[in-house]
Amino acid sequence: MPDPCITLLRELVAIDSVNPSLVPGAVGEAQIAEAVASHMRGLGLDVEMQEAAPGRPNVIGVLDGGEPGRALMLCGHIDTVGVDGMRAPFDPVERGGRLYGRGSQDMKGGVAAMIDAARLARDRGFRKGRLILAAVVDEEYASIGADALVTKWSADAAIVTEPTDLQIGVGHKGFAWAEIETRGRAAHGSRPRDGRDAILRMGRVLIALELRDRELQARDPHPIMGSPSLHASIIDGGRELSSYPDRCRLQLERRTVAGETADSFMGELDRILAGLRQADPGFEASARLMFSRPPYEVPAGHDLPRALADAASGAGAAGGTIGMSFWTDAAILGHAGIPSVLFGPGGAGLHSIEEHVVIADVVVCRDALAALAMTWL
Repeated sequence: MPDPCITLLRELVAIDSVNPSLVPGAVGEAQIAEAVASHMRGLGLDVEMQEAAPGRPNVIGVLDGGEPGRALMLCGHIDTVGVDGMRAPFDPVERGGRLYGRGSQDMKGGVAAMIDAARLARDRGFRKGRLILAAVVDEEYASIGADALVTKWSADAAIVTEPTDLQIGVGHKGFAWAEIETRGRAAHGSRPRDGRDAILRMGRVLIALELRDRELQARDPHPIMGSPSLHASIIDGGRELSSYPDRCRLQLERRTVAGETADSFMGELDRILAGLRQADPGFEASARLMFSRPPYEVPAGHDLPRALADAASGAGAAGGTIGMSFWTDAAILGHAGIPSVLFGPGGAGLHSIEEHVVIADVVVCRDALAALAMTWL
């Protein structure tokens, strides 16, 4: 008989939940939210739908033990990135102990594990504290789901079930997005004295940014988060082949570690542009911050990582602690006063055209979360 957790995972992967903020016209999370809510109700959980944006609801389910105790939140996102290049993204195929399909690893495997952990805890006589399951929208873009969640819901601690290869993520980097624009002067391509090339001027910016990235990655790495970095993401400029371009725009990303902020990053960009102006008084450019999220690390000495490691070990996972390179909703929960760690199944192909999750890991993750709910609360 199939494991109920894997049956649920297959059902979730089969539902298109591509984030419409990433892919215009995508269906979004409404259908998968309804499926998750229905499944939670079937388990006997109290369920609330919280609209983070029109047609984009979070689903919150609560298993109440009835006796006083702590509250533990299990949180996972139900949106996915796009599916361009995938042959059958919503056809969950099992092969070689893996389940393939868009979102299988990122992160419907973790969502299935956390929901089925509530079923196991209920069947084992869960009676102390509260287990809160939060399936949130939009993590792949701006995390409006987690932002909305923490306005109403809290807990003593949380586990975000992002893919970690069954290790415990105790911190991760932040990020900041910025835009730099260089300005030139439009002119006919045959009249260099009249024109000023904004694209060539952006080349100076790119050289300076590459140097700055080398400096960042040459630093001693943060013990949990690793080294900061930056990269150029999107560039455009010019109007036609026979004209000097009057503008060029670059969008870039900076990955930040503890002690770094969006403001400190913008200070770096301002100093780079100031140096280029000093070298050439005719150089014109400006920078603006587009969006940012801070790095996060669970408070030192908190008992959740140790308790989760014990539960993971009992379920058959090593449960060692690591830092994560990617940003997650754990930062939003943590900065809202909910100490959070990451713990989820392994796999490969995040955001690629062939994504899979390790089926056995999903079951082990589920078992560890259920065991933790029975002990830590």
